[in-house]
Amino acid sequence: MAKTVPNTQKLIKDFQDYLLVEKGLSENSILSYHYDLKKFHTYAQSRKKDLLKIDTDDITNFLKDQKRKKISSRSLARSVAALRQFYRYLKEEKRVVRNPVDKVQAPEVQRTLPDYLTLGEINQLFAAIKETDAFEMRDKAIFELLYSSGLRISEACTLRMEDVDMENMFITVRGKGGRERLVPFGEHSKMILSRYLDKARHDILRERQSVYIFISKKGDSLNRKSVWRLLKKYLERTDIRKVVTPHTFRHSFATHMIENNADLRSVQELLGHIDISTTQVYTHLANRTLKEVHKKYHPRG
Repeated sequence: MAKTVPNTQKLIKDFQDYLLVEKGLSENSILSYHYDLKKFHTYAQSRKKDLLKIDTDDITNFLKDQKRKKISSRSLARSVAALRQFYRYLKEEKRVVRNPVDKVQAPEVQRTLPDYLTLGEINQLFAAIKETDAFEMRDKAIFELLYSSGLRISEACTLRMEDVDMENMFITVRGKGGRERLVPFGEHSKMILSRYLDKARHDILRERQSVYIFISKKGDSLNRKSVWRLLKKYLERTDIRKVVTPHTFRHSFATHMIENNADLRSVQELLGHIDISTTQVYTHLANRTLKEVHKKYHPRG
């Protein structure tokens, strides 16, 4: 008889998968989040509290408890970040009504800049996808939209046929919280997507029907973990040694837009960010890149 996985363990495992595939966090970051969540879970259990019924007072009391144990400010900030992300995820999944961490203040820490691929690395990766069969054509099409339109992996996986306007080259994206936005795509993306839709998608579906654009061998919508596994396969064909996830395409899209002088508000709208401060990190990333170029190529760098 199969062992039943406790509900809380499954919640945390699903959250880890989300961090890996959707948010593109490194394995070390995910392990850190897991450690903080387990620590909070142990605290909640000691007070007979269900993780799905936590309120702001529970979070505040947990942090006070950690302070009494002389836990550093950096570690406390990481715990708050882990819990905030966890409950944001649960809210998106409609497992909780509100995020109990929204009003909790945490010590400020320096924001880390996301990894991205250079244009050369993007070209190298796409060249490694040969389009020798229907599945490689599908994979190139989904990666192309992730990069050229800055989509989240969850947004790309849930795209429906009705969401793509090939004539006007716009995608209707259903983002977080049910918000919709229109995102353009270019001629190159149109060419790759057309090749996939004209033949490959039909070859994968055979006699089956699906409303989704990107489908699996079984005819279901392609899922986030599958896309991540496929990406790893293609990366092995290249000499790229960075940690790359489907979310890296989104970082690369935003960084390249900013590097080519796109205004911040436009990038914010394309990415579907509510708060422009979330988008501003790409300005810092572009500035860092400019500094590296100056140092490398200027005689007095």
